[in-house]
Amino acid sequence: MKVQDIMTENVSACFPDTNLAAAAALMWQNDCGILPVVINGGNAVGVITDRDIAMAVGTRGRAPQEIRVDEVIHGPVIRCALDDDVRTALRTMRKEKLRRLPVLTYNGVLKGILSIDDVVLHARKGKKDLDYDDVMKTVKALCEHPHPKVATAG
Repeated sequence: MKVQDIMTENVSACFPDTNLAAAAALMWQNDCGILPVVINGGNAVGVITDRDIAMAVGTRGRAPQEIRVDEVIHGPVIRCALDDDVRTALRTMRKEKLRRLPVLTYNGVLKGILSIDDVVLHARKGKKDLDYDDVMKTVKALCEHPHPKVATAG
């Protein structure tokens, strides 16, 4: 199964100079927790999540309208392609601990988002191209704590 078969198309995006209040409003209006950040007709240069916004507002001592998206995003864009096999995208999600991947053309133009939700909704036991066990392995990797809790006596 290819990424393009199950991804979410027509996703909202923002620009590097969008302020965090406007980015949060877009997320609220579109019921999403991530916005690709685009330039030049849709070339993705990053993503911003609802958590990125919350952490930036909580730690910078400035109002959300005063903080630009490009002050918060980092990275190279970790992505997948339309014709990638979904199993390849799952490996990327596991390795990078990401629940969502922008789907880009080979020229970097945004085409959609592949989320773990999209994958879970299409998984079936024993299905060769999107097996339930492979999906569960990814979900478990995403849920792992970076620092396991240690039981204390007492």
